[in-house]
Amino acid sequence: MRAAVVRTHGPIEAIELVPDYPRPDPEPGWVRIRVSACSLNYHDLFSRRGMPGIKLPLPLIIGSDIAGTVDQSGDDVEGYSTGDRVLIDPMYRGRGMIGESWDGGRAEYCVAHASQLVSMPDAVSFEAAASIPLAYATAHRMMVTRGQVTGADTVLVMGASGGVGTACALLAKRAGATVIACASSQHKLDRLAELGADEGINYVEQDMRKAVWDLVGKPRISGEGGVNLLVNCTGGGTWSDSIRCLKTGGRLVTCGATAGFDEAIDVRYVWTFEHSLMGSNGWRRSDIESLLDYAADGSLVPVIDKVMNLSEVHEAERLMENRQIFGKIVLIP
Repeated sequence: MRAAVVRTHGPIEAIELVPDYPRPDPEPGWVRIRVSACSLNYHDLFSRRGMPGIKLPLPLIIGSDIAGTVDQSGDDVEGYSTGDRVLIDPMYRGRGMIGESWDGGRAEYCVAHASQLVSMPDAVSFEAAASIPLAYATAHRMMVTRGQVTGADTVLVMGASGGVGTACALLAKRAGATVIACASSQHKLDRLAELGADEGINYVEQDMRKAVWDLVGKPRISGEGGVNLLVNCTGGGTWSDSIRCLKTGGRLVTCGATAGFDEAIDVRYVWTFEHSLMGSNGWRRSDIESLLDYAADGSLVPVIDKVMNLSEVHEAERLMENRQIFGKIVLIP
């Protein structure tokens, strides 16, 4: 089978396109999937480069967001037939994540445990489904489960043009909230406005904190000014200003720190304004199922920047590495 294989950690050139990689056979309880679509995530770059303290099995086929059809079932698998349309929940409890702990979806076939399979509604495309698990399900847990976003909220989304950020903006608008989106270019802000963002901040040209204060007012102890909910998954020294943008009783929620994890904050603002600082770790199956329902009824459709062939995997990673995308990139074998 065709596959994009990483044999050693390194730059983009470490990805090798192999025309005749061995096709996997399903063990008892496992299912072989014919891959129809596999989306990229920023996490894939860390897997390819290598992560300190985390050892990945090499050679490895990266790719964790996978949609396709059942090709062959191992013994002891019930409830699925050849040709069934399925989305893979990337995590298999006790073994890890597909595309990280074992070969993933940048290939014509992959295997997953039957418990990972989620049936896809007919109205949802493979490309849309493959965009859901890591980015959108993570955003759903952040915004809905942890952040408890409502229509009364003003929400500030940092890094709003990436996969998770775009999903957060869409989920906030779905709830009826007012959305302030932060991005690195006017082009991205224009795209976010098309998706419903009410205001935009170009953090390259503007001081983010001052721009937020200009829009909603400086937070006051009395309750005026600031935003109710702030999404910060970037880190990189941005937490101090983020906290200064929260109104009394405001919530900050995070699921990562793509620009750096070592933060310094002035905790006086946290207790004085009674802020809630919340972490959100990944997703649950219920998040994936809810998002498939949203995609099926059209109330939230994942934003896809490009659909590319597996043979273009090097260019796809380059675009993600240079942050030259808006939404998701999806590979098809």
